[in-house]
Amino acid sequence: MQDMLVKLYELPDYTVLKKKLEDDEIVFRRPLAAEKSILVNWVKKNYGSGWASEVEVSFGYQPISSFIAIKENLIIGFATYNAAYQNFFGPTAVEEIHRGKGIGKILLMDCLDAMRAQGFAYAIIGGVGPAEFYTKSVGAELIKGSNPGIYRGIMSDVPYEVRESH
Repeated sequence: MQDMLVKLYELPDYTVLKKKLEDDEIVFRRPLAAEKSILVNWVKKNYGSGWASEVEVSFGYQPISSFIAIKENLIIGFATYNAAYQNFFGPTAVEEIHRGKGIGKILLMDCLDAMRAQGFAYAIIGGVGPAEFYTKSVGAELIKGSNPGIYRGIMSDVPYEVRESH
């Protein structure tokens, strides 16, 4: 999975889409410190301990470097930045039943706007899966030679016995 580069000074306007989703009673905001264990546990349960660790790191910043999407008082998506490295976006995910509505794009844009406000001109999206999504959403471009990038040699939390059986 390659990394991608985004020009933060050329981000598209997303206010119309965000307003539409907010009208559908989806709330986008930074999590509160009191919600740390709720978010970290949700991410760990649904997406694994690696991503949960990065979300946990985001709570060490002021302001917290994560955003969440909430519907009916439940988390339906999240996005984090400046966790693996400074100026890196990710991880991010939206529950499968809520995908395709633009929620992921709003979470991405909220993070990128926050990074731009910090003074960054560019952001790196680390180890992308859906490169097409990022290209279409924010004009991101693949960074040549970035596979496996920063995650090269990352430890696995899959027990040795399980790895051997595959």
